[in-house]
Amino acid sequence: MIPARCLRVFIIFILSTYLTTPLTPQDRTIEEKTREFLRQRIEAAGHPPRIVVGEEQIYSSIVLPRFYLERTYKPAWSNNNGPLPIVDSLLAAIKYAHKNGLAPQDYHVTKIEKLYTTINELQQRNLQLNHLRLVDLDLLLTDAFLVLGSHLYGGRVNPESLDPEWHPSRRPIELDVVLRDALGDGKIQQALNALLPHHPEYYRLRELLARYREILNDGGWPSVPEGPTMRKGDSEERIAALRKRLILAGDLDEQETIDDHLFDETLEKAVIRFQRRHGLEPDGLVGRETIAQLNTSVEQRLKTVLVNMERWRWLPENLGDRYIIVNIANFELDVIDNGSRVMNMRVIVGRNYRRTPVFTGQMTYLVFSPYWNIPPGITANDVLPQVKRDIQYLAKNNIRVLQGWGADAREIDPVTVDWSIITPRNNPYRFRQDPGPNNSLGLVKFMFPNKYNVYLHDTPARELFARVQRDFSSGCIRIEQPVELAEYLLSDRPEWTRDAIVAAMRRGVERTVTLVRSIPVHLLYWTSWTDENGTVHFRRDIYNRDQRLYDALHVPSPLMTKRGD
Repeated sequence: MIPARCLRVFIIFILSTYLTTPLTPQDRTIEEKTREFLRQRIEAAGHPPRIVVGEEQIYSSIVLPRFYLERTYKPAWSNNNGPLPIVDSLLAAIKYAHKNGLAPQDYHVTKIEKLYTTINELQQRNLQLNHLRLVDLDLLLTDAFLVLGSHLYGGRVNPESLDPEWHPSRRPIELDVVLRDALGDGKIQQALNALLPHHPEYYRLRELLARYREILNDGGWPSVPEGPTMRKGDSEERIAALRKRLILAGDLDEQETIDDHLFDETLEKAVIRFQRRHGLEPDGLVGRETIAQLNTSVEQRLKTVLVNMERWRWLPENLGDRYIIVNIANFELDVIDNGSRVMNMRVIVGRNYRRTPVFTGQMTYLVFSPYWNIPPGITANDVLPQVKRDIQYLAKNNIRVLQGWGADAREIDPVTVDWSIITPRNNPYRFRQDPGPNNSLGLVKFMFPNKYNVYLHDTPARELFARVQRDFSSGCIRIEQPVELAEYLLSDRPEWTRDAIVAAMRRGVERTVTLVRSIPVHLLYWTSWTDENGTVHFRRDIYNRDQRLYDALHVPSPLMTKRGD
């Protein structure tokens, strides 16, 4: 027998040897193995990181490594017992993405489901978990959350890369922190839903998307045959198709139909409702343009809804307690105060080749009886050609020729200049139009300084507001009710009564007035929306932006927007 004292020494030796010897890979727990291989995969990915799982590219190349580094590579979606229940929650959120106009396939859904199913089947057969599969699953799930979160919060497409005239205003977000918090409380779907736009207009568009998908699945809506203009009093076969189409559109009550082939007063009112919703002349006549809008397919309407949902994802979470919003495609301006529309007016926006840009600015002052310092582009394209044809053009339009700025500026007599040799590149002069009723800026301008030199202003060409399509400007926004807007903006300055405002506008002496409270101005571009009454609106895509955005939404690589990565 071994003496008791010797046995104790032997046991202590064995235990101390076991405790101080590193664990072999076979001795490690599943979570430890997963953690170690996560670290190796990410560290070996290079810089910038390139991580691939099977044929799936990991897109969140900056945020994902940072996320795992901060948690010292602890797996996020599994432990020693295998995948956590939150995997089901994320899968449900990925599949729900289509309701927001996004494609679940962009977020590894097929690969995740296949891998997740394989792991679950192995567990059900009591087979040992494979930590390499858990690493793949963890990377795919984390990337799916980060990319989907980025798209829900800031849009799938970076608008600045698509259109240099589109400058959105979104604050940065740390999606790795959002994911960390969501994992902490287990609220994966809620965390993703919280990233969506908070604007009710977005959710109304989402409902419209679902409704149009149902119509598409049911075969779409009928077309109206082309032909001569239909009007009240007509009776013909095409009227039955017109009625059916307007009933499906919600503009005509089926119960109000007496004669399917008669164009009666009720049908005329329904046509006018349809025309107003689509930005057409509301004359009740069913001519070429109205038929074209009636026959626009549900597939095309779906595209329009999708691109406008994306545009909402580009906007700030909060537009402001009070703000001015211009829908360029609708040629209208609204003033919103504490959630209510307090003012609405028609506007004139830029021509297609002089587009009004999309951005957010801060209006800080207005100018009564403004001079118009004519921009270089308008000088080159409009003023110089007119001067070369007729030197009297300047006097007729109260335009002065100046050289220099500030105290060094001096006025030049235009007849002393040989205009035939002046070109846009060698023009030492600038042009300024005097204040007055014929000034191109009208009698007041509203300023929100920006790199585009765009602002709101009055106009002497008031007859253009009667047009349905109002894209006639050189980029600035001409407004229909300048006095009323000035009254609203100066309402906290009692000395600026309506009479005082009108007098300052007519005085012919330039005067700058600073606003007590600045106000955000959002220049936006909506070709589809649903108003608070549930009425659906569509507008012509005057700048041909919709198709480009739709195509960009469907490129195969869903890179994270720069606000999320």
